[in-house]
Amino acid sequence: MRGQRVLLLVGFLLPGLLLSETAKILTLSLMGGSHFLLMDRISQILQDHGHNVTMFLQRGNLLLSGFKEGEKSYNVINWLLPEDFNKEFKKSFDFFMEETLGGRSTFEHYFNILEQLGLQCSHLLRRHDIMNSLKNENFDLVVVETFDYCPFLVAEKLGRPFVSFLPTSFGTVDFGPPSPLSYVPVFHSLLTDRMDFWGRVKNFLMFFNFCMRQRRIHSAFDKTIKEHFPEGPRPVLSHLLKKAELWFVNSDFAFEFARPLLPNTVYVGGLLAKPIKPVPQEFENFIAKFGDSGFVLVTLGSMVSVIRSQEVPKEMNAAFARLPQGVIWKYKASHWPKDIKLAANVKLVDWLPQNDLLGHPHIRLFVTHGGMNSVMEAIQHGVPMVGIPILGDQYENMLRVEARNFGVSIRLKQLKAETLALKMKQVMEDKRYKSAVVAASIIRRSHPLTPAQRLVGWIDHILQTGGAAHLKPHALQQPWYEQYLLDVLLFLLVATLGTAWLCGKLLGLVARWLCGSRKLKKA
Repeated sequence: MRGQRVLLLVGFLLPGLLLSETAKILTLSLMGGSHFLLMDRISQILQDHGHNVTMFLQRGNLLLSGFKEGEKSYNVINWLLPEDFNKEFKKSFDFFMEETLGGRSTFEHYFNILEQLGLQCSHLLRRHDIMNSLKNENFDLVVVETFDYCPFLVAEKLGRPFVSFLPTSFGTVDFGPPSPLSYVPVFHSLLTDRMDFWGRVKNFLMFFNFCMRQRRIHSAFDKTIKEHFPEGPRPVLSHLLKKAELWFVNSDFAFEFARPLLPNTVYVGGLLAKPIKPVPQEFENFIAKFGDSGFVLVTLGSMVSVIRSQEVPKEMNAAFARLPQGVIWKYKASHWPKDIKLAANVKLVDWLPQNDLLGHPHIRLFVTHGGMNSVMEAIQHGVPMVGIPILGDQYENMLRVEARNFGVSIRLKQLKAETLALKMKQVMEDKRYKSAVVAASIIRRSHPLTPAQRLVGWIDHILQTGGAAHLKPHALQQPWYEQYLLDVLLFLLVATLGTAWLCGKLLGLVARWLCGSRKLKKA
């Protein structure tokens, strides 16, 4: 079995090693937080593989509290937005997060952020010095990320082929994959792949809502497109999404519901999971205090760190105080409410080595916001979870965690110390959760190729073949009514009704002729 796996690995990677030359690759990182971490990892992987990688990095939106940026072997072009753009974006984002934490967020709040991103994109495309400099580099390939659609417009403006990376759950963006509504849940439907009749009705209706929201989201960049692209060959965002040579999805079938994929779609979930290193001594000393009881790791994501809320930490701190385990909590000590006494078993840190702590033998539980990167790392190391989803795809991610029995979730509105403590004890004491996530970890680790090998293998493939036209079905160019055979159904319906009408007319004529013949005979 091991020999077969080695042969498969060699067969997949050897052609790239023998045939591919060093390619000039541009990665675009215009968003911060976990989005930057992923693009940083992708850039480093491609650079280590022998390509010449340059990252175009917008520094203003990093949003990473306490992040320790390491040395990079790839090139970086730093870009800073004017201060007024940064202030306006931060104002919109902070308001959105405050409303989200208060349970008052709406789609309009999210759309306001997208409009800010559209304005930032217009400013970037107006910088002819930057755009011309990038164009003169004549990159072989551009790697874009999909939370912000500006990278698609930059790649189009440069006139270079591009591959896209989806950092969130499958279904957040419609780029053309087959999605049978009978068992593929629509994003935000909060359904699993096992729907009853009413579940399928809900999924069908949610599909139309999803389509309308996608159109609205794309419209946030309409002004940018009109300003920077001539009217004739002006791109349409929905078409640009399908123009990507490859789609890399930050997920895995050990986590995601099984569904059909297009040939140019590749799962690479778990790119951030690296070989485990010993944790710093300050963490090891803290963990040792609790012996066999172990510890709980708590992180609520890079975006939440900018918000100062008192009610949430108060309830969480009270819940942690009820545990015999130690708790390592990523939380800025400078933001800790002064009137709340920190529990004796809790250690607050601005930064922590999440991957290494998840791989520590004494970890018992991971309390997470349900971000895709965090969930993938927890599955990689076989750690059960209690999720507190806050925004975006996190609700869908935790739905899958619960469906797979990797853990449980609790809504922010329902976050009380007693409830959270019960949930944590439930997951740690019921061995079914640990067994399920360990089984998923085995599935992930048993892949013949690692996520990084799949990433570089497929990129090398399209660099050698001059693109991925052979991987794209004609369906990507068909209008929706052709894809779903609605024109054929309409034709058959009209033909059937027309035939029925003609038959009715003929029968009527025959009936009248027969009646006329009988009357003549009687006469």
